[in-house]
Amino acid sequence: METPAAGPTFRDATDADVDVLVALIESAYRGDSSRAGWTTEADILQGRRTDPEGVLEVIKSPDSRLLAVEQDGRIVACCQLEHRGDHAYFGMFAVSPTLQGAGLGKTVMAEAERRVRETWGVTEMHMTVISVRDDLIAWYERRGYRRTGKMSPFPYGDERFGIPQRDDLQFELLVKKLG
Repeated sequence: METPAAGPTFRDATDADVDVLVALIESAYRGDSSRAGWTTEADILQGRRTDPEGVLEVIKSPDSRLLAVEQDGRIVACCQLEHRGDHAYFGMFAVSPTLQGAGLGKTVMAEAERRVRETWGVTEMHMTVISVRDDLIAWYERRGYRRTGKMSPFPYGDERFGIPQRDDLQFELLVKKLG
C-alpha cells in the first residue's frame, strides 16, 4: 500500500484529464486491477464502467463538475457533483485501488459535501448504489448516508454501464442531510 506524502489537492477536471479519469474509474471497479481495492464490481459486472464521452459530458455540463483529486502530481481520486435543485448528486466516485483503505475516500466525500453546501447552498446529498453492494452501502452509512428503499432499474442491455453477471441488479437511492 502506498503511503501518501502530502495531503490531496482538489480541482475541477478539464478535457485534458479525460483519459486519466477513465483509466482511474475503470481501475477502481472493473477487471483484475480493481481487486487490489475493496470497491471492485468485477464479480457482478464486466465490460466498462464509463467511457471518455461520459466523463467529458460531466466535465462540460453547466450543472455538474467532476472533482479531480491529486496527490504527488497525479490524479488518485475523483467524484461527480451535480446540482439538482434542493440537493446535489454524488457520482462517478473512484479512488485508486492501491490507495483504498487509507482514508482518502472519507477526505474526498467530506470535501465534496463541503463544496456543494458552499457553492450551491444545498442541504442534501443524493447518490445511487447497486443494491447488492452491502459492503459499499455500509461504508456510506458510516459516513451518514441512509438507505431510502427507493429503487431504480439497472440498465440491462446497455453495455455503457457494464455487462451484468447476475439478474438481480438495481440501484438504491442513499441520502444524507448536510449540516
